[in-house]
Parts: sequence; C-alpha cells; structure tokens
Amino acid sequence: MRRALLTIVLLLVLCFGLVAWMQPRRDARINALEPAGNSTLASLLGDGRQMVADYFYTEADVYFHSGYYPSVFDQARRQEEADSDVSHPEEGSSAQEEKGYMGPPLDWIDAFGRHFMPSRHTHLHGEAIGEMLPWLKLSADLDPHHIQTYLVSDYWLRRMQKSAEAEDFIREGIKYNPHSPDLLYALAQIYLEDRKDYPYAENLFLAARKCWHERDDSKPEPDPNHPSQDAKDYLLLERIYGGLDRTEQAAGHLDKAIEYLEQLKRISPVPQDVQKRIDKLKLQIQKRR
Repeated sequence: MRRALLTIVLLLVLCFGLVAWMQPRRDARINALEPAGNSTLASLLGDGRQMVADYFYTEADVYFHSGYYPSVFDQARRQEEADSDVSHPEEGSSAQEEKGYMGPPLDWIDAFGRHFMPSRHTHLHGEAIGEMLPWLKLSADLDPHHIQTYLVSDYWLRRMQKSAEAEDFIREGIKYNPHSPDLLYALAQIYLEDRKDYPYAENLFLAARKCWHERDDSKPEPDPNHPSQDAKDYLLLERIYGGLDRTEQAAGHLDKAIEYLEQLKRISPVPQDVQKRIDKLKLQIQKRR
C-alpha cells in the first residue's frame, strides 16, 4: 500500500515537472509561429487575413470616394476597352470622365438603376472622414505589417486635429515594424509640427535616416523604364533631410540646418533649389553677426 502511494506521488511530481518544463517552450513556439498583432479575427481567418486586410483598406478608400469607385473588374473592363478601341481617338480621357467608370448604360433598366447609386466623384470632408477610420483599424489589426495603412490613418487623424490618436496609431505600427523609416518619419513629423519637441523630433528623423540606409542601401538605383522594381526610395530620404532642416531651423541651429541641406543637395533632383536655401541661411547667419 505504501509502495503504491509512493509511486503515485512520484508520478504526480514527474507530471508537474514535465508541465513546468514544457509550458514555456510551447508558448515560445506558438509566439514564434503566430504573427505579431494576432487577434481573434486574424486567428479565425488564418492565411487569408492579408487578403481581408486589403479588402478593408480598399473599403476605406471606397468610402472616402463616397462610393463612386471602380472595382478591379471595372478597371479591367476599361483597360480592355481602351486597348481594343483604337479606331476612335476622339474617345479620350475627357469623354470617358463624362461617362464615368461604369460607361454608358446598357439599357433603360441600367439607366434607371443608376439614379440610386453614386454617379459623381466626390471626397469626404470634415468629421465624415472619421467614419472610414474603422476600416483602416481593421486592416491594421489583420495585417500589422502593411505600412501604408498606418500612414493613411495618420494623415487623416492629423487632418482632423487628432494628433494624440495619430501618434498612438503610428506607435502601434512601429511596435510591429520597428525598422520602418516611413513610420519613424511620420512620428517625427508629429513631434516637429504638433508637439514642437525639436530634440526628440531630430532623434526620430535620424533614426528614420538610419533605417532608410539599412533598408535601401543595397537596392538598385531607380530605373524610369522599370518603375515597379524595388529601388531606393530617395523621395523619403529627401523628406527626412527636409525634416531635419526644418527641425534645426525651428530650434535656431542654422549651422546644423545647413549641414543637413548640404547632404540633401547630393541626392536632390533640383540641387540648385537646395543651394538657394543654403545661401539664404548663410545670409541670415551673417546678419546675426
């Protein structure tokens, strides 16, 4: 009896030890396999969550255009008609704009039905813009690595004077994409323009520049003949240097602003314009003396 009891106790201790050893390893394995930002909805959708995230992102754009928005099928049909109809050059873009993306009505039923759907291209204004933000939030929850979702949300939130919400959303994006120069630049803009915290803004711009070099240094130069290739995003780097220039000028550090403008001039497609800004700052420095 005592031997049986001792055996049971030993088995219980062994089971407890195995659970204590396996549980942390199981949790670590699950966390490694599941993407960051995994929600209940994302778990239910599985591998299809990115497609649904794209759908929600598109729905936000549709809502912004007040429902007057061509689907992928409408766009494909328009492209097919444009490629095939080469005998009527007068059917240019202006005529197509007048007809709209749906084209002329197929019959009287189609013409009558269009009285009950959007037929004019308009954009939302004011607080109505906020009604499309839930679509963007759902898109970000399902695909937290889609950088554009955070940038679009940041743009509209700041347009609505909701800087704190914009910062929270951008920081959420940085949590899942810590090396994104685009998100770091967006956060730096908030601290430069809304918070007026120039030292912190400078640090964020410098972090964005560092991440840009880590991401883009190995990429090829932009090729106008192949615009879709994964090339260096010099436009973002120009904006980063422009942000550094504005930050230093706002802080009264004109010499440092000139240093950043000199670096901007090396990559700018219009270096003569950058040189004019440099000359203007040098003139201001001379007047101070």
